Formats: sequence, structure tokens, C-alpha cells
Amino acid sequence: MRGRDARCWGIDLGGTKIEGVVLGADFPQKDPAPEPLCRIRMPTDADQGYRHILDQVTRLIREMESAVGHPAEAIGFGTPGVLDPATNRIKNSNTVCFNGKPLKADLERALKVNCCVANDANCFALAEHCCGAARGHHSSFGVIMGTGVGGGLVVDGRARHGHQGIAGEWGHVSIEDDGERCYCGNSGCVETVISGPALERYYEKHAGTRRSLADITGRTDRDAPARETIERLCFYFAKGLSHVINIVDPDIVVLGGGLSNIEALYSRGLQHLEHFVFNTSLQTRIVPNALGDSAGVFGAAMLVGNQ
Repeated sequence: MRGRDARCWGIDLGGTKIEGVVLGADFPQKDPAPEPLCRIRMPTDADQGYRHILDQVTRLIREMESAVGHPAEAIGFGTPGVLDPATNRIKNSNTVCFNGKPLKADLERALKVNCCVANDANCFALAEHCCGAARGHHSSFGVIMGTGVGGGLVVDGRARHGHQGIAGEWGHVSIEDDGERCYCGNSGCVETVISGPALERYYEKHAGTRRSLADITGRTDRDAPARETIERLCFYFAKGLSHVINIVDPDIVVLGGGLSNIEALYSRGLQHLEHFVFNTSLQTRIVPNALGDSAGVFGAAMLVGNQ
């Protein structure tokens, strides 16, 4: 679709795929939000290195320009890791070829356009706040639980990145004494306990066989190690998230990522959370996301003018 009202351009720069979207000038003010003007995906090919990824981004942007009929004025990028405010280089990225690279400067040099770069969890949180499950709230915290664990804070419609660029990183709160060593250098981090791979490792250790988390979740009625694994998820999810609620006290928490579909989080998980939260009752709403896999790329597009 072509049109001169194309305003917000966003790229979700993932480890396996790069997705681009162009949103119109009335996004997300209308309810429900209108459809994107274009949405295109292509593989990241991260194993081919940093320069190849920059080339892939350039190809994608040119396809998007062709689809909407004019070039971008600015582009938002959601990335693994974060742009360090002190060095303007990427840190903490599990797409390791990004770490230490001046990604924002390199993108602007390649694309000849202003770019905004933010952590992908912040993009998820921003989209859910503006046009998803947290719409209409003053403050919200977006949680991503999947291969890794991350989060983002939004207040008054603006993503909060923090002095060091690490606001919302609840995945690296230590919650288990003598827990597994984390890539960040600490032990017992939320990510080493309740990420999808961590839960699968726990199940394998206790059951003696390896299963996917989806399979484990479906076996809780007949498989004791599966029940223990999901109970572990619910307990440590609550213990980790209680730190966020006790310190930030957001109006609402939106869950995203593959683990957000596990129903026990909204029952047994909330029972544990009520115990850990420093209040007489749990008054914070904990809800599943509304935008699905659209949240990351929509939030990237919303970065333009939000930072």
C-alpha cells in the first residue's frame, strides 16, 4: 500500500529474523489501531556477521521504501542488548556480534537517516502501553519470558531507559541461592531459573529425559517432574517480579514471550506473588499481552519521537 501518511518506521532486529513495519500518522491514536502500511520480514543470517546484518537491514529498508512510495525520515530499531549511553556501543546482546559495535552510528551511516535504538523488551513494553493490554494506564511494566528474560518500563507513554540504559532488566536479579552461573557473571539470575531453556534443563535433570517446555506444560496432570517444573516457574516468577512491583509499583504488568501462554502463571503464579509483594494484597494487574508478535516491531516504530 502506498501513501504519504507513512510516519513511523520500525525494525525489530532479532537474532533469526529482521522485521520492518511502517505505521500511518494515525497510529496508535485510533482504537482499534489501524493496520500497518507495510510489514516485511527477512532472515537476519546472524552467523554471517555484523556487516552482513547491516546489509540485510539496508535491503529491507529499500523494500519498505518501495512498498510505501517514499523514503523514511527516521527509523526506530528494537535490538537485543542495549545501546550503552556512556559509549554509544551495544552491550548485553545475545546476538554477540553486536556487542561493542556502534550500531546506531553504523545504521545512520548506511541508511543516511536518523535512527533511534532501544532494547527489544522496551519496544514490547512501549507498544503494549500505547495500543495493547496496558493502554490507558499511567505506568506499565512489560515482561518478556522466552529464550531469555527481559523487561521494559513505560511511564506516561514514554519508555524509560535509565541512566545506564538497563532499566527494566529484571532478568538479572539474583533469586536463587547457589543457582546456575549466568552469562552476565552472577549466579541465580531470573534468566537462569525461569527462561525456557533453564526450565527444560531442570526437567531433564529430574526426569532423566529431555522435553520441550510445551510438552512439559502439557504433562503436568500425569508427570511429577513436569508439575515440579511448572511450580518452579510460578514460584520464581513471583519472587523475581515482586522486586519490580515493590520498587516501581506499576499500574499493570503485561506478560509476553512464549512462557506468557502458560496459564499457571495467572493462577498459581499470582498466589505466590501476593505472598512476596510488600502489601496486604496484590492489587497490580498481571495480564497477557494483546499484540502478540506485533508488539516488538510496533514498539520500534514508536521509538521515533519517544526518546
